[in-house]
Amino acid sequence: MKVIKFGGTSLGTASRMKKVAKLVANENAIVVLSAVSGTTNSLAEIVQSLYKNDRNTAKEAIIELKKHYQEYIGQLFSTEKQLTKAHNLVTSHFNHIDSFTEDLFTIHEEKTILAQGELLSTAMFQLYLEEINIHSALLSALDFMRIDKDLEPDSFYIQYNLTRELSTCESQLYITQGYICRNFFGEIDNLKRGGSDYTAALIGEAIKASEIEIWTDIDGMHNNDPRVVDKTYSIERLSYDEAAELAYFGAKILHPTSVYPAQLSGIPIYLKNTLNPEKVGTIIEKEVGIREFTAVAGKDGITAIKIKSARMLLAYGFLRKIFDIFERYKTPIDVITTSEVAVSLTIDDHTNLNAIHEELRYLGEVSIHKDLSIICVVGNFSHENRGSGNKIFECLKNVPIRMVSYGGSQHNVSVVIETHYKKEAMIALNDGLFSHQ
Repeated sequence: MKVIKFGGTSLGTASRMKKVAKLVANENAIVVLSAVSGTTNSLAEIVQSLYKNDRNTAKEAIIELKKHYQEYIGQLFSTEKQLTKAHNLVTSHFNHIDSFTEDLFTIHEEKTILAQGELLSTAMFQLYLEEINIHSALLSALDFMRIDKDLEPDSFYIQYNLTRELSTCESQLYITQGYICRNFFGEIDNLKRGGSDYTAALIGEAIKASEIEIWTDIDGMHNNDPRVVDKTYSIERLSYDEAAELAYFGAKILHPTSVYPAQLSGIPIYLKNTLNPEKVGTIIEKEVGIREFTAVAGKDGITAIKIKSARMLLAYGFLRKIFDIFERYKTPIDVITTSEVAVSLTIDDHTNLNAIHEELRYLGEVSIHKDLSIICVVGNFSHENRGSGNKIFECLKNVPIRMVSYGGSQHNVSVVIETHYKKEAMIALNDGLFSHQ
């Protein structure tokens, strides 16, 4: 059995949802759907209005979003019976959303509102499959997807409960929601933005799927960011390690956390284009052969923190004390470099930056620099190779570099630069590393 995931852009219009139905019609698969594109952003805006107690703005946004869905289903269904069911469905969900404008609003209500996008898209898709006589079963992710008290997926719970759900209904085609789950206390929660890919990978691991397909609106993963660089091409094959590095450092087509569950079970991941389904796209698997340079990715919103302390010279507990602070505030570190008296590191989560800054000041002199980007070059950088670093830095000779990470992974060389140099850097790397490939 496959796991097939479709992102929001693949469902962005009624005609696209119809195309998705054709793609899965004859599959033996679990189909994971995101919310229709734009829905989660709209729901997040409604949430922010409710946090501000601006109920009028929230109600106006709810009415506008409901109108969009009424138009959507009007274009999706052709029979009166299914159209009536769809109208009742939309009305029910939006009445539920509107009910949160009448009472105290907390983070628990926020998670419930944000879940409505996926609940709507899957229910509408199931109704459409019924209309065109494709047998399928709708599974609620809230019945089997759960995160533990550390906000990590509970793999045993997921596998046990998903197996139970599959055994209760006979079908070759199952529909379920990405992104949403329950937490350790049984409340509605989510896997954070982009989490539908993660859902697909976790389901794939749980059922030992034959493959995982991730469908978006681009022909697989490219060797550089096509939004920034003109001359890019899709990479036909990637290793799990290469894909994980690229996804973490900015390749938007794939959620960073989605590679690991598939890698654990050796399940190949296919990145495909809903708008161009005949294209090969990208296959992610264990072995792909050796090549010097594979791709470049860029990650924005980076803050660099430098901690300098002459009194901690050669002190064996210095790094531990630094890492303890970031662990307490649950803030991941992206890149780190060290010298005898200083440590420089980067983060992309600024939620607790002020509190972290205050605690780091007890360890030494702290400086913070914002508006930075990480440029990640992925390839084969094993210690036997010669000249790869020189080629990279020759490309970047006109770009001021703040930090370099080289050697932490044999697949990744990363540099930290000011964001306004990002485009120049990515174009230079594209021209210098891939122009002859």
